[in-house]
Amino acid sequence: MSDNDHAVRTEAFFSLHHGLPRQCPGSDATTRRLLELTGPSPRRPRVLDLGCGPGRAALLLAAEAGAEVTAVDLHQPFLDELREAAGARGLGDRIRTVRADMAELSGPDFPDGSFDLVWAEGSAYIIGFDTALRDWKRLLAPGGSLVVSECVWTTDDPTAEARAFWEQETSMRPVAGNAAAAVSAGYHVLGARVQPDSDWDEYYVPLAERVESAEVSAPGMAWALAATREELAMRRDHGTEYGYAGYVLRPADPRWATRAETAADTAAVHAVNAAAFPTPDEAALVDALRADPAAWLPGLAHVATDGPDGDIAAYALLTRCRVGDAPALALAPVATVPEHQRRGAGQAVVRAALDAARLRGESLVLVLGHPEYYPKFGFVPASRYGIRPGFDVPDEAMMALVLDESAPVPQGTIRYPAAFGV
Repeated sequence: MSDNDHAVRTEAFFSLHHGLPRQCPGSDATTRRLLELTGPSPRRPRVLDLGCGPGRAALLLAAEAGAEVTAVDLHQPFLDELREAAGARGLGDRIRTVRADMAELSGPDFPDGSFDLVWAEGSAYIIGFDTALRDWKRLLAPGGSLVVSECVWTTDDPTAEARAFWEQETSMRPVAGNAAAAVSAGYHVLGARVQPDSDWDEYYVPLAERVESAEVSAPGMAWALAATREELAMRRDHGTEYGYAGYVLRPADPRWATRAETAADTAAVHAVNAAAFPTPDEAALVDALRADPAAWLPGLAHVATDGPDGDIAAYALLTRCRVGDAPALALAPVATVPEHQRRGAGQAVVRAALDAARLRGESLVLVLGHPEYYPKFGFVPASRYGIRPGFDVPDEAMMALVLDESAPVPQGTIRYPAAFGV
């Protein structure tokens, strides 16, 4: 295909999508949920919306999060549409449009460390998920987050027809595969959410109506209509095999190296827990849990070290517990040696342990802890899910974190390993 043919087809594709409410599966509810997963933000967060299209997410972030949004797209008519909508809503001073290629973000508009949020709903596939993770990290300010959505397999065995269709466009992974790629690229996964079918309807229903009324004689339009009809048919016939997933990612704290505990760490881990708490009980608890094959899960005890070869500064342990008869994880203990407390080592090791739990397919983590500390990881009172301990504690201190929102959350009483003595 010549460059001219490609340009004609691209223009026809954009023409088919002009004026539609969305350019990919999504919803305001999903945008809000992804924003919620990023946690507390500055009063006026600086947001870079990449592949913004006509700006549905940019408008919401400016209006509801008070964000100052830099909205980037290569298609000028989308940017014009966004500017008009921003002005009509009184958001013209909060949204700045930039015509640029997301694969070549250079110059004064895109300095290192200049954005609290980098947002890319339905656009990262253009340069590739892994490339986006690598190239966009430098744009984030300390504590900033990357929010990106990507098409994923939702079955372990997709049909040949679905594979053949999607592998023309992108190399798709399951949800956990992209999460693993993010961890390997130096991020923590704050959340991963498969979007509901209604998000596809918000995109495809208006698009299907547009297909039926489009003027086929326009240059390139016959191709654009055929390609779109094929995509709509693929969703109709194979929609249970794939979906869109939103990921909320944060670069790991470079001050701390994290890894799974090894057998060589046993004595040092004991010493860390003994130093972190006023009694030896937590150190003894770890030793007892390590000896219990029903509780101990290889790879879910993590350490943070002061540099790759440094001493262990912090420790976090996840062991098997149950809510009723359903499996869950108990986060305890979390320990930081006194000289490294309040320096981020504890946060780093907790996030590393939660990443490991997510990657092995765990769906629920429980913690009994400080209600002003653990919510920063996404924990909320367990009572919201109908989960309770078998002993009396303040409601706000018994917390739960759902790692997989597509799985049902069990209700009932928490059953801890015997070593906890409760």
